[in-house]
Amino acid sequence: MNYEIAFLLLLMGVALMAFVREWFPIEVTALGLLAILVIAGILDRQEAVAGFSSTAVVAIGSLFVLSHALTKTGLLETLANRVADAAGERPWPMIVLLLVLVCIGSGILNNTAVVALSIPLVMKFCRRLELSPSKVLLPLSFASILGGTLTLIGTSTNLLVNAVVRDYNQQPIGMFELSIAGAAMAAAGLIYIVLFSRRMLPGRARDRQLTSKYRVGEFLSELTLSENSKLVGTNLAAGHINERYRVTVLEVIRGRAVAFLEEADSVTLQPGDLLIVQGEVDDILRFRREQRLTMVPKATVDDDELIAGGQLLEAWVAPGSSMTGRTLRELEFHRHFGAYVLAISRVKSTLRRRVSQIRLKFGDALLILIPPARVPSLEQAGDVVVFRERDATLRKGRMWWLPLVVMPLVVLSAALGVLDIAAAALVGAVLLLLFGVITPQEAYRAVDWPVIFVIAAFVPVGHAFQVTGTADFLARSVLTVGSWAPIDLLPYFVLAMVYIVTVVLTQVVSNNAAAVVVAPIALSLGPALGVDSRPFVIAVCFAASAAFMTPMGYQTNLMVHSAGEYSFGDYLRFGTPLNLLVWLLALLLIPVIWPF
Repeated sequence: MNYEIAFLLLLMGVALMAFVREWFPIEVTALGLLAILVIAGILDRQEAVAGFSSTAVVAIGSLFVLSHALTKTGLLETLANRVADAAGERPWPMIVLLLVLVCIGSGILNNTAVVALSIPLVMKFCRRLELSPSKVLLPLSFASILGGTLTLIGTSTNLLVNAVVRDYNQQPIGMFELSIAGAAMAAAGLIYIVLFSRRMLPGRARDRQLTSKYRVGEFLSELTLSENSKLVGTNLAAGHINERYRVTVLEVIRGRAVAFLEEADSVTLQPGDLLIVQGEVDDILRFRREQRLTMVPKATVDDDELIAGGQLLEAWVAPGSSMTGRTLRELEFHRHFGAYVLAISRVKSTLRRRVSQIRLKFGDALLILIPPARVPSLEQAGDVVVFRERDATLRKGRMWWLPLVVMPLVVLSAALGVLDIAAAALVGAVLLLLFGVITPQEAYRAVDWPVIFVIAAFVPVGHAFQVTGTADFLARSVLTVGSWAPIDLLPYFVLAMVYIVTVVLTQVVSNNAAAVVVAPIALSLGPALGVDSRPFVIAVCFAASAAFMTPMGYQTNLMVHSAGEYSFGDYLRFGTPLNLLVWLLALLLIPVIWPF
């Protein structure tokens, strides 16, 4: 082992730790890793920036735009509603058809977009059929993950592995090369999901009281203005109430008919006005005492009182959101949308204290109180995915049908070798822009920029594994570990190891990080064993997508976490057998379809 190999392994170890511990956003860690490799002289400037012009980056960016244009048509919602209507009042036939639809859709479209559109529909169906959403939402996420393995463009990970394959001057992965094995694994996975989700997933009732779900009642109080209150005849802004007392007056309710949410700070207060206040108990009590207010003797504030002047809803911080890493105060969230965030739900906790000062993360679920008229502007901003029902009709705007033509042509031209996937997707995206189907602003918002930066950084990192000899060194180490196996079985043993290592990394770091670490090793294992490297590379593609055991393993797992009220144990209990099933199928199918 020379110093370059040792340095790169040490650096990758630190980077993986940074991914796991979330010291920095993943794209910052990836770009920092790339910068250090340049400074250390392992990569030159041309090699370092090559990732930004790689086919993977161009293809992924263009496919984000194409997926957005296609989902914008409302086709997926329309098909899902037709599925529900066909199933009638029989819940499980409807669920099976919906899972199949999501699985197939995820083979072509962006997984997160498919799941984001499906969640509100699932919630509506569950209410109609009196079915617990927790029985359906995690299967929905798993179905989308399985669907991503159907084609080359199913996930960004497949395209990243393909970029590493190209860098090694190997035959690129074909558009439908993964489809036979992917379809078999998806079918087996869906059968497992349908058979066991009813038994293994919790049947938590859908609590329509969001205040109870987020447990914000203890931080909400009702105060009324008496005749001698200091606030009578003035307004909250003039008294700097929020700043002085560290409380937030969410609403001013006057009688039964009038409620002020967006104008709460500026309305002139009158005796008898009811204030709904959020804050710590001590701060609320000090506010009540000094301003001579009367506390309503009631244990908690419920949804009905909160929505007197607004709408209570859940929203999820979307991939690539400009809100990530910033606080609500820095974003001036209330000024832009007239809304308040009452609580933030994360994988391991629900945050209710000083929420305006908490730095947001991708996957955070927000409990938002917002004027109904401002909900569309919140959705159009593109920073959050709002969990609410939408009209399930085709949206026939300007040349609305063009994405339905362009997307199949992109896939077909790449499959037939007329254009490679990057060129085909780029041409398709440009056509949609030229004909005004989507605007440049929509296209920009559609791209998950952190994913783009991560891929652009990881492509050169994969090259660094090759030029330093690190991939060959690790491949020889793997063979040393497997030296006890019979020579005829050694390739199968190594294939199993490659899959397991990739799966483990995928559960704790991003699937792209797992792929970029293991793919170069997989490509070096073939020559070291004297066999074809293809089976090992294909194993990386499937294993890097098998993120069924943790909520952090895949974006869609995070999306359903809050809506389904899942615990970490739910993922582990339901996802581990599915991981084992897919692993066994991979070991059986890969050597048959891609012989050593």
